[in-house]
Amino acid sequence: MTTILVVDDEPRIRDIVQYTLSKEGFEVLLASNGNEALGLLKSKDIDLVVLDVLMPDLDGLSVCRTLRTFSDVPCIFLSSRGEEVDRILGLELGGDDYLTKPFSPRELATRIRTVLRRTARTESNKETLVHGPIELDLVRHELRVKGDRINLTVTEFAVLQALLERPGRLLTRSQLIDRAYIHDNHITERTMDTHIRRIRAKLRPLGVDPIETVHGLGYKAGEIENP
Repeated sequence: MTTILVVDDEPRIRDIVQYTLSKEGFEVLLASNGNEALGLLKSKDIDLVVLDVLMPDLDGLSVCRTLRTFSDVPCIFLSSRGEEVDRILGLELGGDDYLTKPFSPRELATRIRTVLRRTARTESNKETLVHGPIELDLVRHELRVKGDRINLTVTEFAVLQALLERPGRLLTRSQLIDRAYIHDNHITERTMDTHIRRIRAKLRPLGVDPIETVHGLGYKAGEIENP
């Protein structure tokens, strides 16, 4: 059974989300604060975390920042603030989606399934994409560069996969959104730029940047040498 961790300091929201997700067939764990959430994330096998942004003591953004130091488990933020800058910041820190309060619990369940579909192991006969020194293992959902494993969020992995599956071919931001966010119409082109920037930030310290920007149009996987 798929396990979802719901982290929110409001008991009413925890109860509503737990009730809805349990009816959808998920196993639900609850945490009322950031420290409790990190303890569960380190000790339990969790498939996705639903994380409130505005919590006292240790807020959701701080939890996500710490989480990304040891895990790439998918993360969906909840927040009463819907400004674009807050959504961008959450994605910059490694979040996979963002839902503004008040929200529909059924919409949350739908978004959870969408993110989980992106983590599912591929049924494709092609198990690994190789692009110069980059190896994208589609079965293990891992990125390796020159033998070193690089942690990517679910969405970052999907974006990089879409580009490496079509090396040299231009993909517009809208096309990348369609491939990385199946059945989700809430993603902006600026959000896609954020994911591209994060992928580059993780690869450039290793001397690798497979993504070329085609100004005004989109992105493509460019040629890189394999030392």
